[in-house]
Amino acid sequence: MNIMLIMIFLLLPLLGCGFVAWHVWVMLPFANLYKGVVLAVMLLAFLCVFFNFGVGLDRLPTSVATICYEVGYSSVFVLLYLVLIFLLLDVLKWVGWLPDSWFYASPKGSMLVFLTMCGIFIYGNLHYYNKVRMPLELKADKPLPRPVKLVMLSDLHLGYHNTRADLAKWVELVNAEHPDAVLIGGDIVDFSVVPLVRADMAAEFRKLNAPVYACLGNHDYYAGEPNSEKFYREAGITLLRDSAVELPGGIVVVGRDDRTNMRRKSVAQVMANVDKSKYVILLDHQPYHLEEAERNGVDFQFSGHTHYGQVWPTSWIEDMIYEDAYGPLTKGRTQYYVSSGIGIWGGKFRIGTQSEYVVATIR
Repeated sequence: MNIMLIMIFLLLPLLGCGFVAWHVWVMLPFANLYKGVVLAVMLLAFLCVFFNFGVGLDRLPTSVATICYEVGYSSVFVLLYLVLIFLLLDVLKWVGWLPDSWFYASPKGSMLVFLTMCGIFIYGNLHYYNKVRMPLELKADKPLPRPVKLVMLSDLHLGYHNTRADLAKWVELVNAEHPDAVLIGGDIVDFSVVPLVRADMAAEFRKLNAPVYACLGNHDYYAGEPNSEKFYREAGITLLRDSAVELPGGIVVVGRDDRTNMRRKSVAQVMANVDKSKYVILLDHQPYHLEEAERNGVDFQFSGHTHYGQVWPTSWIEDMIYEDAYGPLTKGRTQYYVSSGIGIWGGKFRIGTQSEYVVATIR
């Protein structure tokens, strides 16, 4: 099954490249030499993805690695939207709404596609940088001496694309809320801790004016779990791996290890020694099997991982995979929130989704 999925995910981009290449070739109003140059540049941009994995960005200077990262992974989203646009144009041609002249050596057709792509991705990039404050009111049926305010983040994906300058802005947003604590639902690291260490991003985390608790995500494992754990310690972040901590104000925060670790404890095992008379928050990066939190007396679960697809229409695929791919959910007496994340993997584009941080008040 895994081999079949890998073959599908390899085959689909190749089919997409062929589909786009043919349309670009016949549509551009250039001589064949210039058409070849355009397609070669597009292919090289896409091959950066394989270069990034094969050669490894950590071997390169940070500035070069950043360019390779941005170009390579952005090309994946560009390919997706070129496929969608050419499919739409083909349909419009088949129903007779666009003449054939727009598709063959056509300045009009080429300009239409170019301007549409520019508009989509300029919007997507600007929208990514708009960090949305998501207020969340949580009503506790357990005694609390006072309301508790928490800022919750997920999927920072710090690395060659989300830099220390980005993190500094997020720290300012968090500190402006004056929270009692900060909870991070995994994937602080993108693929490697090397750019985080080079930029001393740990120092930026230490500027947070509240205690920080976090669980691991799958990307924290991709970066090497010991490396991520060491960075957490240097950043002053309390890492919860199948463990719990009690906060002032009658709140217990439980952090699960990521499901990448096949030997992690079940929710029942993690909750076995937790005082359920207190308000219990579960951090679990990947929002699978949500019923486990409900069955084991968790009051609120915070997850991330999905990014809600980052760009439409992959958000529809996320909705098919997860019971709750994004936003709030209630099952019995347990409340959930799956965040689309404050950061992002790959190109810095948000189309049909948002980058967010959650400000939760428990009363």
